[in-house]
Amino acid sequence: MLINCIAYCDGKKLADIEIDEISDYLKRPDCFVWVALRDATPAELEKMRVEFGLHALAIEDANHGHQRPKLEEYGDTLFAVIHLLEMEHREITIGEVNVFVGGNFILSVRNRSGQPLVGVRERCEREPEFLKQGSGFVLYALMDEVVDRYFPIVDSLESELEDIEETIFERGAARHNIERLYELKRRATLVKHAVAPLMEAVGKLASSRLSPIAASSRHYFRDVYDHLTRINANLDALRDTIGTAIQVSLSTVAIEQNDVAKRLAAWAGVFAVATAFAGIWGMNFKLMPELQWEYGYPMALAAIAAAMGFLFFRFRRLGWL
Repeated sequence: MLINCIAYCDGKKLADIEIDEISDYLKRPDCFVWVALRDATPAELEKMRVEFGLHALAIEDANHGHQRPKLEEYGDTLFAVIHLLEMEHREITIGEVNVFVGGNFILSVRNRSGQPLVGVRERCEREPEFLKQGSGFVLYALMDEVVDRYFPIVDSLESELEDIEETIFERGAARHNIERLYELKRRATLVKHAVAPLMEAVGKLASSRLSPIAASSRHYFRDVYDHLTRINANLDALRDTIGTAIQVSLSTVAIEQNDVAKRLAAWAGVFAVATAFAGIWGMNFKLMPELQWEYGYPMALAAIAAAMGFLFFRFRRLGWL
C-alpha cells in the first residue's frame, strides 16, 4: 500500500506526485523523491524497481522479508534492513522496514508493523536545512527514529528483572522466578538480534566505508551508532544479570531441598530413639528390666518421651526443625 510519494527540491516539499512521475522528477537537478510503502505487494515492488532502477536481489529480499538487519551496497544504491520492535503485554513482536537509498531518492517499505513512521517525514520537513542534504539525512532520520524506540523496550526488560530480583529469595518462588527469567532472557535475545547487526551496519556508515550517499551525514550516523552501542551494552549487562539470577534461583532450590532433607533427618532421628526403646522392651524374655514393677510401663513411656524431647529441642536449637 502506498503511503505517500513526494518530491523535494532544495530541502523543501515540491509536490505530491504519482508513481509514474517518479522517473521524471529524478531527472531534475537538486531534486529527490521520497516514497513510503506499507506491506508492499510484489507488483508494487516491481514497479518501484523499474522506476528507481533497483537491484533485483534487493527487491527479492524485500519481497521475502524476515531478513537479518543489514546494510548492503548495490552499485550506487544502498539497501538497509531495520527491525521494528513493539512490546505489548510483555510480548515483543518484530516488524521490518526495508530502505532503498540512492543519490536522489529514498524508498522505505514497512512490513508486519503497526508503528507508523510519519513522524520522520514531519521532522525532516521541519528542518529543510538538513533535508537539503538529501537521501542520506533521511536514512539517518529513519534509523534514529527506530533506534529511539528500542530504549523503552530495554527499560521495560530491566524493570521486569528488578521485580523478579525482589522476590528471588522468597520461599517457594524459585520455580516461578526461573520460568520468568528464561522468558525474559528470550525477549532480551530478540532485541539483541535486532541491535547487534544494525550496530555493525551503522558503524560502516559512520566511518564512510560505504557509498558517498551517507558522507554528508556521517556525524549523524555516529550519533545513532553511539545509541546502539549503549543499548547493546545494556543488553549484555541484562543478560549477564539474568544468568546470575538463574543461578541464584537454582541455588535457593538446592537450599530449600537441603532444609527439607534436614527436617526429615531430624524427625527420623527423633522417632528412631522411640523405635529403639520399643524394640528393647518389646523382646519376649522373662528377665526384662522392670518387667514385674508396677510402674515399669509408665517409666518406659516416660523414658521414651524424654529421649525424644531431648532430641527434638536439640535439633530445634540447631535449626533443623
